[in-house]
Amino acid sequence: MATTPAKTAPVRAAKKPHKYHLPLKEREYFSENLALLLKAAVPIGQALDALATTTRNSSMKKALAAMQADIEAGYSLADSLERSGIAGGQTLALVRLGEHSGHLVENLQLAAQQEEKQHMFRAKVRSALLYPVFVLSLTLVVGLGVAWFLLPRLSLTFSQLHVKLPLISRLMLNFGQFLQAHGVVAVPLFVGACALVGYILFGAPKTRFIGLRLLYATPGVGRLMQEVEISQFGYLFGTLLEAGLPIIQALTLLATASSAPQYQKFYQYLGTSLGEGYSIKDSLSRYPRNAKLLPPAVQQMVIAGERSGSLSEVLLTVGRTYEQKSDITTENLETIMEPVLLIFVAAGVIAVAISVILPIYSLVGGLNQ
Repeated sequence: MATTPAKTAPVRAAKKPHKYHLPLKEREYFSENLALLLKAAVPIGQALDALATTTRNSSMKKALAAMQADIEAGYSLADSLERSGIAGGQTLALVRLGEHSGHLVENLQLAAQQEEKQHMFRAKVRSALLYPVFVLSLTLVVGLGVAWFLLPRLSLTFSQLHVKLPLISRLMLNFGQFLQAHGVVAVPLFVGACALVGYILFGAPKTRFIGLRLLYATPGVGRLMQEVEISQFGYLFGTLLEAGLPIIQALTLLATASSAPQYQKFYQYLGTSLGEGYSIKDSLSRYPRNAKLLPPAVQQMVIAGERSGSLSEVLLTVGRTYEQKSDITTENLETIMEPVLLIFVAAGVIAVAISVILPIYSLVGGLNQ
């Protein structure tokens, strides 16, 4: 009796996969164009080769080549994406679900839309912070230049004329003399210290939560970040549910997409609570300070969506509503920032002017006597 050969598992690549970390824009380009090629009935291997020939990013080229090798070795598209590391958790979940359900092209398009939204949400916060950071940095550079090169000459002139200097003038001129003597060392150390503090607050994974909490506590900026987070909550959560993901898995992926520690814990709690059998209403009521994370109006909409069975539609409505609110807040924040920064710059200019003009008045008064 002839035996039928057992179904062999796909050949696995021997070497350990390399993870490629690409910006959101490149990941969005990959998902969108791969969906278009697959929709045109292009095989996955040829689609990946076509993308590799059109992209200019070297890391993307290497990642696509690694994915091609994995596909030829028998990996699924979702597994090859996971091994390359170029896709986020939401994209991986949508691709895996699309491969099982036969809606891969539609889910890839949803993934591209998600990544576009995430890129837009982060760009809003960056654009709101870019203007004040630029103005303050330029003011600091000009102020250091004046203190380093102009004030020491004035200090020498006043000391030769034996002019009695007020306190503010002495402080400013002493600072200028300090820069003249030690500025070559002190200024680079100061810049390096600022860069180190900035990295600790906003770059280091283990301490980034400190900077995020400071931003959330900043008037105006904190409101914008909350509106962006709620908009992301509504849009991403609703999109994942609409694509067919279970609600607990969607909340887990939403927690990985959020950059705010308080919202990460909130989404993880919701997923755990719903897994224990509680409703969204009961889960929200049990979480302390839930109104600070989700406004009561949003909570009522989500609860009503759960009861009516239209949760994904309600969440998408919340996302669109708060996206519009965040646009308005961004415009208002930039409008408010301008006079505040002008006041700050004017205060610095007035301080330097007073420290220089007061000794001149003293000098003129002495000459008149």
